[in-house]
Amino acid sequence: MAQISLNEISKTFKVEERLEGKLGIIRGALVRKTKEIKALDSISFEINEGELVGYIGPNGAGKSTTVKVMSGILTPESGRCEIMGRTPWKDRLNHVSQIGVVFGQRSQLWWDVPVNDSFDLLKDIYDIPANRHKERLNQLVDTMNIGTLLKTPVRQLSLGQRMCCEVVAALLHNPKILFLDEPTIGLDAVSKLALREFLKNENKQNGVTMILTTHDMDDIEALCDRVMVIGHGKLLFNGKLDGLKRQFSPLRCIHAITENPIGETSIFGAVKIDVIDREWTVWFDPVKTPAHKIVAEMAEKLPLVDITIVERDIDEMIAAMYREMDL
Repeated sequence: MAQISLNEISKTFKVEERLEGKLGIIRGALVRKTKEIKALDSISFEINEGELVGYIGPNGAGKSTTVKVMSGILTPESGRCEIMGRTPWKDRLNHVSQIGVVFGQRSQLWWDVPVNDSFDLLKDIYDIPANRHKERLNQLVDTMNIGTLLKTPVRQLSLGQRMCCEVVAALLHNPKILFLDEPTIGLDAVSKLALREFLKNENKQNGVTMILTTHDMDDIEALCDRVMVIGHGKLLFNGKLDGLKRQFSPLRCIHAITENPIGETSIFGAVKIDVIDREWTVWFDPVKTPAHKIVAEMAEKLPLVDITIVERDIDEMIAAMYREMDL
């Protein structure tokens, strides 16, 4: 049985519209005009215990709304959502005791007090026994290397330091599910790598189910085997990351450098060949022609100095996917 199950979930927001110019301001003060935006349009999916799933889509696609429904913050107009046998917005107290949530642009830490005071307050909120809290906190602090930050007020932390503390706060009560809404937004490269490694270990070692929404496709590639794509409130793709690559970026390419410039030569299995001086770029479909056959053909016909097989950049692939899906 799935740990998380959404069935035909829909959520609509009303947004005020105002005409431009001075007349628009006057009319807006007298008559309120609103339009409805369907943030979620019959979304359905299941996630099993221990999965780490990437949830991607352009701005306004419905990612954060989905997370808020699953965490019990929002109530949908229609559909069914069951998480660990509970409906999040109907049984909030029991539900929140089993989940952790990290919103990249919002904080659950108290701004003007030291980080450690926030952790103590969370211990009382979640009613965590003192010995268990101490053991878990020490484990998380050591793993995330934030021991020197515990006495620092949250407002004095850098963004990367705060995000590390936010993740620790979300995991203090040993939740079974962790919702991560753009947790690496604004982080430097070192902080991103440390956070990714921590999340990967927490998922593998403690079996915490994780749903990760992000615009950073390196996060998805580093952490997730499965990915879901949402656009205009609809689920457009749900499957393995490799399947997404095959569907929207089926071609791979070989970059090669020859000893001297040579005229373009046909290569068996090549879909497209670009030649600039001594540099060759050969595109091919690995499903139809294995890479080793292309390489062997090039080695036979060209005076090679260097050769590299590369996949299409994942950010370019996702951008192409959004254009194809008209997102």
